[in-house]
Amino acid sequence: MLTSGAVPTSSEDTLPSVQNVDWRTLQLTVSPALFVKFQRLIYDESGIWLGPAKAALLCGRLSRRLRALKIRTLAEYYELITARDQQWERVLMIDAITTNETQFFREAKHFEYLAQHVFPRWRAEAVAQRREKKIRVWSAGCSSGEEPYSLAMWLASHLPAGEGWDSQILATDISTQVLTRAREAVYAISKSADIPKPLLHQFMLKGIGSQEGHMKVGREVRQMVNFQRLNLGQGPFPATSFDLVFCRNGLIYFDAASKRRVVEQLTRCLSNDGLFFTGHAENLNGVTSRLRPCASTIYCRTESHHRIVRNSDNQASRHP
Repeated sequence: MLTSGAVPTSSEDTLPSVQNVDWRTLQLTVSPALFVKFQRLIYDESGIWLGPAKAALLCGRLSRRLRALKIRTLAEYYELITARDQQWERVLMIDAITTNETQFFREAKHFEYLAQHVFPRWRAEAVAQRREKKIRVWSAGCSSGEEPYSLAMWLASHLPAGEGWDSQILATDISTQVLTRAREAVYAISKSADIPKPLLHQFMLKGIGSQEGHMKVGREVRQMVNFQRLNLGQGPFPATSFDLVFCRNGLIYFDAASKRRVVEQLTRCLSNDGLFFTGHAENLNGVTSRLRPCASTIYCRTESHHRIVRNSDNQASRHP
């Protein structure tokens, strides 16, 4: 038996009838053979690879779906979701499996790099008429919206629309549930501690009455972000050329082959002078030859590397 937190075996106990099941305390079991089936299905659907040590996670994450459907075992659930007409349930399964922990202005050094090196370069290029005042950003794996809204606030404060800048952010995730929360743009007031005070006062609305204890992203920032469901393991990928691509702490869920495919597709969406941001625990060494690091966990196209690094060094000299 495998209960959440246990080691899988191949045996199964006699199950109670549906009428006698206490759905609130249902504990799931999975045999090694069944786990392999789920492993392959989840990989085929999303590109996410669950290693053998993730058996307990599978049980824990899928328990809510089984309770909702009044299904007693993972074997029954597998039979259901592999039916041709159960595409939506497979989406909900991936929703349950994926992790969605995030925060506002996560990995502050990325935002500092934008303010000190990238935004000044874009301003100078716009003044010299070498670029339009149009910025396109992709937050790939946006979770519940904190990352794209942080980027929108950062862009709105440094390159404001009042000065003619047009900044738009595509925010995608595989999970329909987190996208719903992201579009609502309502967060616990405790998350305000992660937002720089000037931006908090300028762009966030504090809830009152029934909304006390919450805050909502202001209209100006919400209008800069377009949320869409996208499976990085399958696509289809956008045709837009992006100035910035953020794929932070998402690549760790892919095996080597899937990671190479995903990075290849993301790189195709990157503009010639664009920047690719990864999470602090991720790196692209050995993943692609098309990108080179221009700062810690920040990459640019190999052919643009010398020019971008040189410009960044020039900007750094102006920010002692």
